[in-house]
Formats: sequence, C-alpha cells, structure tokens
Amino acid sequence: MAREFTVGLLQFGSTLDKSKNLEKISSMLKRVNADVIVIPEYSMFPISTLTPEEVFNLAEYVDGPYVTGLAKLAREHSTYFLATYFERAQRPKVFNSASLISPSGDVLTTYRKVHLFDAYGYRESDYMMPGSKPSDVIQVKNVNVAVAICFDIRFPELFRTYALRGAELVLIPSAWYRGPLKEETLAFLARARAHENTVYIALAVQYSPEFTGRSMVVDPLGTVLLDLGIGEKYVEFKIDVDYIHEVRKALPVLNLRRPELYQV
Repeated sequence: MAREFTVGLLQFGSTLDKSKNLEKISSMLKRVNADVIVIPEYSMFPISTLTPEEVFNLAEYVDGPYVTGLAKLAREHSTYFLATYFERAQRPKVFNSASLISPSGDVLTTYRKVHLFDAYGYRESDYMMPGSKPSDVIQVKNVNVAVAICFDIRFPELFRTYALRGAELVLIPSAWYRGPLKEETLAFLARARAHENTVYIALAVQYSPEFTGRSMVVDPLGTVLLDLGIGEKYVEFKIDVDYIHEVRKALPVLNLRRPELYQV
C-alpha cells in the first residue's frame, strides 16, 4: 500500500502585528486534513522597515506567545505544524527559526536558518545569527522530513546532506522577495533540489507587495505538482511518498556519487 502524505501550504502576507498574523493564520485554517502544515518564513512579521534592535524587541523565545499560539492550532487541528518565527539570540541579533510542532503541541525539533540572505542588496546578517547545523531528519507520520528556510534553497550541499540522511520530503518556509526573474529562479531552484536528490520539496511562500507567492510542491523528478500562484490561500496536496523508490530505481544518482573525487 502506497504511503500517502498530505502537505498543507498556507500562503499569506504578514504584517508588523504579531497577534493579527496569528488571527489570520487561524482564520485561513478552516478545514484541515493535512498531515503537516507549513507557513511562510517571516510569518511573525516582515523586517524590511525595522532596525535590528526593533526586530530583537519583537522577537520571542520558543516558549513565547507566538509559537505557543501556533502550537494551539496544531492541537486544535490534530496535525503537525511547522512554525516560523524570530528567536532571540545575542542582542540585537535573532535566529530565523522553524520549529516542528506535534499534534499534541510539543516542539519536536527546531532548525535555525544556516544561510543568511546577504544578496541583491539585502543583509539578513545585520539582523540575524546563522544556525550552526542542518535540520534533523525527523519522522512525521511515516515520512522522513527535513527543513530548510528560503535562501537555503540556493545551497545544494544542504539538500544533498538531507537526502543522504534519509530525507524524503524537505519543507521550505520562504519569504521570496520580488524582483526580475525571481519567480522563475524560485521554481528552477526548487525543481533542481528535488530532482538532483530525488526528494519531494514543499515550499510555503509569503504573498504580498514585497514577496512573490508561488508556493509549490515538487516531485522527485523535478515536476511541479502544485503551484499556488498569487493571492492568500491555504491548499492541501497529497503526495505518494513511495514514488521516490520508483524514481531512485530509474535514476540512482545517490548511489552513483563519487565522493572520493569531490575534495576541494
């Protein structure tokens, strides 16, 4: 029997009001059947109009009211929830964090973004400290799941690490800034990371005047199975996880690696 797994992607634009963002997330989750819900990066609030000190003051710890509010939604809907938030680090810096919450509301693991977005004139490193390790590969239902955040998608080493550790699905909360060819860039990066590692990719992206939207699910051959396009919406999509075995039989790239040749 095939392992079916349903991913819920919530695409919306956050504001500087954390409580209103929680209310919006809650209101968009009217009927939930997903095994895991993914919300975008910067869901707590966007940072472009704020100073590092202001971001730090608005940030919380994992047991603060924002993550606690998302944990309440996980309990209400009896599902896993990938919560994104700014976690206080060394003043005035924060971590860009994502915590996987169980249906009982417990934080199972936390990933802190390791590749900070210092490109295209943006400097996340003015606000944030990088995480120090890849995410855990953790079993959600019967699927091996890993986490990356937005700009991480440009670093194939991270995704290869996940695949070699047994990941079958990588969840990627994102706030993908608008700009020339940026939507096309997001799509080909997601397709490349999925195809070269023969894993599923699920992206939840902010949609606003600042961010592109275009949340998506990509299969292990790099085919975009779901594209949320524009607008604020919540969509669930069922994947056949065992399809990975079929793909890896035809395309055994992980087994054909020559790591002894890859030394720098």
